Amino acid sequence: MLLPTAGLAVLALVAACGGGDTAGTGDGSTEAGGDGEVTLEFQQWWEPELPDGEFRALIDRFEEENPGITVELLSGPYASTKEQVVAGAAAGTMPDVVGLDGAWVYDFAQQGAIADLSELMTEVGYDDSELASQIEVDGATYMIPVVNFVYPLFTNDALLADAGVSEVPTTRSEFTDAAKKITDSGTPGWIYPLSLEQPSGIQNNVMSWVWASGGSMLADGQPDLTNEDVGSALEFLQGMWDDGSTAPGAFTMKEQDMVEEFTNGRVGMMIDSLAHVNLIRESNPDLDFTISAIPAEDGYDGERGIPYASWGIGVADNSENKEEAFKLVEFLMSQETNSELSTMANAFPGNSTSTPDFTDSDPIFEEAFAIYQEGYPANEFTGLPVAEELMRMFSTEFQKALNGDQSLDEAVETAQAEWSSEF
Repeated sequence: MLLPTAGLAVLALVAACGGGDTAGTGDGSTEAGGDGEVTLEFQQWWEPELPDGEFRALIDRFEEENPGITVELLSGPYASTKEQVVAGAAAGTMPDVVGLDGAWVYDFAQQGAIADLSELMTEVGYDDSELASQIEVDGATYMIPVVNFVYPLFTNDALLADAGVSEVPTTRSEFTDAAKKITDSGTPGWIYPLSLEQPSGIQNNVMSWVWASGGSMLADGQPDLTNEDVGSALEFLQGMWDDGSTAPGAFTMKEQDMVEEFTNGRVGMMIDSLAHVNLIRESNPDLDFTISAIPAEDGYDGERGIPYASWGIGVADNSENKEEAFKLVEFLMSQETNSELSTMANAFPGNSTSTPDFTDSDPIFEEAFAIYQEGYPANEFTGLPVAEELMRMFSTEFQKALNGDQSLDEAVETAQAEWSSEF
């Protein structure tokens, strides 16, 4: 569960780690050498999503402040990082420090793959009062959100203008109209991923429409997929599917595929993480795009739920250097470092006393902060049991409905029964 504390509220959820040579013991943990030197392996997907060299510079400063500790960054895209972290969790070879997605925490904690951070914080005498949030399982913290990202609507302004759309859509009917006009101009108006291999599209691109209109997929902590709010959002998405406004290939598409299509100007609108602003800017500096709040159901005038995700951090239970590993966690969560990291990532800080520097940041970040202030953070998958499997179950049934193999009512009823068996 997400436990907010005083200070800057957070949007807490994405996954990790690619290649790189390891210098450990072969069991995922590194050992101190005879001279007292310790090498920590830190697996994450953050470094590739940040401006070149900036994350390494932060880690270099940590090493300067902590003589005897060396940090080896194992960096790669979210999808490959996730695969390697999952494999390491199963084999007991997880690197000392790991980037975590909130959707993985329950399963890793149940496996005993990640350390109880509540216990570790007590052992080292760490004051957690400045942590904006902590992700718990059975009353113990297993993940700390380091920085947090909103998932707003991204629009290709040139494509909107070419299609005769003068205003960014703020309601579902305006969104449907804009998507159809862009499509009729020769480019898909809207794109989202429904891959079963990486099913986070259900969280970020489907349920986000429910939350944006104040709805919920849960009732008293239990599945509630057959309610009117979920049904309305699914009917809206199916309408755009049926009228041809949705980009092809959604059933096998992953998030990175969606981002690539948008970055290359091949689609008009998407919902995506603010974390990808740097990647989009670097890959296509000439792309004219803006962000805005996810459109709400027509007639809705309440607060809008803002999908969010975190770069979370945890310590491997198999690590032989947990105390040194937590020093790295403490460094990243310190007021100064967390302010710097959130600034370079275009994100919201995980330290409640940290403040990003808006002065030199992309104006998009300022807009994202305004969107956040006007709504509330919403991600009901965080901390749920087998969260990714729940997304996969839902995606399976939703795809059948989109494909005409069953009705939307049948899809949500089946998903409801499957989810209930997991709670």
